[in-house]
Amino acid sequence: MKLSNYFLPTLREAPQDADNISVKLMFRSGMIRKLASGIYEWLPLGLRVLRKVENIVREELDAIGGQEVWLPVIQPKELWMETGRWQIYGKELLRIKDRKDSEFCFAPTAEEVITNMVRRDVSSYRQLPIMLYQFGLKFRDEIRPRFGVMRAREFLMKDAYSFHASEQDCEKWYGLVYGAYERIFRRCGLGFKPVEADSGPIGGNHSHEFMVIANTGEAEIALCPACGYAANTEKAAVAEMPERKADPSKFHPLTDVATPGLYTVDEVAKFLKVNKKQFIKTLFFLADGEPVMALVRGDHELNENKLRRALGVTGLEKAPQNIYEAIAGCPAGFAGPVDIKNKYVPGKDTKPLKTVIADYALKGVFNGVSGACRNDTHTTGVNIGRDYNPDSFADLRVAAEGDMCPNCRKPFEFKRGIEVGQTFKLGTKYSKSLKCEFLDERQKSSLMVMGCYGIGVSRTVAAAIEQFHDEWGIIWPPAIAPFEFSLVTIETEDTDSMAQSLKVYEQIHAAGFSVLWDERNERPGVKFKDADLIGLPYRIVVSAKTLKDGECEFKKRAEKTAVRWKLSELPSKLAELK
Repeated sequence: MKLSNYFLPTLREAPQDADNISVKLMFRSGMIRKLASGIYEWLPLGLRVLRKVENIVREELDAIGGQEVWLPVIQPKELWMETGRWQIYGKELLRIKDRKDSEFCFAPTAEEVITNMVRRDVSSYRQLPIMLYQFGLKFRDEIRPRFGVMRAREFLMKDAYSFHASEQDCEKWYGLVYGAYERIFRRCGLGFKPVEADSGPIGGNHSHEFMVIANTGEAEIALCPACGYAANTEKAAVAEMPERKADPSKFHPLTDVATPGLYTVDEVAKFLKVNKKQFIKTLFFLADGEPVMALVRGDHELNENKLRRALGVTGLEKAPQNIYEAIAGCPAGFAGPVDIKNKYVPGKDTKPLKTVIADYALKGVFNGVSGACRNDTHTTGVNIGRDYNPDSFADLRVAAEGDMCPNCRKPFEFKRGIEVGQTFKLGTKYSKSLKCEFLDERQKSSLMVMGCYGIGVSRTVAAAIEQFHDEWGIIWPPAIAPFEFSLVTIETEDTDSMAQSLKVYEQIHAAGFSVLWDERNERPGVKFKDADLIGLPYRIVVSAKTLKDGECEFKKRAEKTAVRWKLSELPSKLAELK
């Protein structure tokens, strides 16, 4: 492709609202343009990368027996009502009406539609297992789209679903897809790590995220260098610390201290000159509609996914102010666990406290500080066993520095990552609500067991840029580069230079590579800056200076120095790159 004929509007500066490296470089290199908040146009250069990632994914899924389908992006309300997600999905679900006033949504995901397809046409165990996948446009009405195409409202995703006659078969296929995902991201040239993850609103009981390791990643990963355990910090289990023995003779008396206008642990700790590890953070939630109290140490962050699992509930939401006032008799920020179950004051639309659950770390907090269940007041000298007794203990906190691996009790290391894929074992969550059944060998009707596997195709493109770039621009891994070669002709007005460049151009194509030929009438500095910005893996420069010696200049984008190649040896040199 000749650059003079290619639609490639590069920019010297990124738009002011570009908020991470990948979106800045995607704008500047002419890959994308913004149409509206979280909605992007993909220009020719960007689309070539998108299609390369898509084709790698397609090849690996076909290799394990996946079958590609094309599903509608406009889905009827009735299907979503069957699963109950129409009411609970939230404002991210874009709801629309047609001219007949029938209600639809623009698909953020495809569980309902794919399960409906299978329940209609698959009825026997002989037709199982089956895995169907698609590349589809998705829309999620993010409240604050950011990071360009990494958290856009509209995006390209590969979603796959497998259907099985048994849990054992689903487990087998989960392993097949897991292996395919490893090959996909390895072929894309990415440094990645599969980590344990929470299933989130999709459901299911087993999940992994595939994280591209990048310092700019928005997710944090807990890694154990000793045994290899890895999980995102929303999921990472934390080893219970050795229990400290309490010495009641050293317990301080309960003392209320005025803390006017001080709500947060940081504020109160500074005021009292007490380490945050001595605080007992008190939080109320509604778990399937029932009020519960969760307690964590002051320097820890509560993990709501862990709390939901520990309580064994489906629905979990932060309690409103009236719950704090009815149960603790104070606003949020001043609640505490001391004698909490005797403080309930019946009020409109409130229930008494169902349970108190505490993080394991609180077993080692003595003479602690908590809210006093009175406005503008905190209590010191709070001790477990004497002043409060949780109904149960569990691992409730987000993994952080100093925490230990649950398997080998070695300290965690933490890295940043970008989620590009996730796998789930859904079980019968959707087959049950949508009555997706099959007849087994005994002609007995059973629910199909499902697996779900997603890859953010457009997000993978951005993640590659986040991982591979320098101060000059993108550094594409060869497998997903829009073109493998950048061919730069310095003296375009020179007949011999253009003739030799055309010959090089044809030889690159003959070797099986794609090439973007910069034959524009521009200054060499402009051409080199654009070549570095676009970031193609290999660059060949043809100039009058090199032609005098029968040579061209070759440089890898990821390396600093160029080398000379004899033009007569060019075919063999190109073959070595394959």
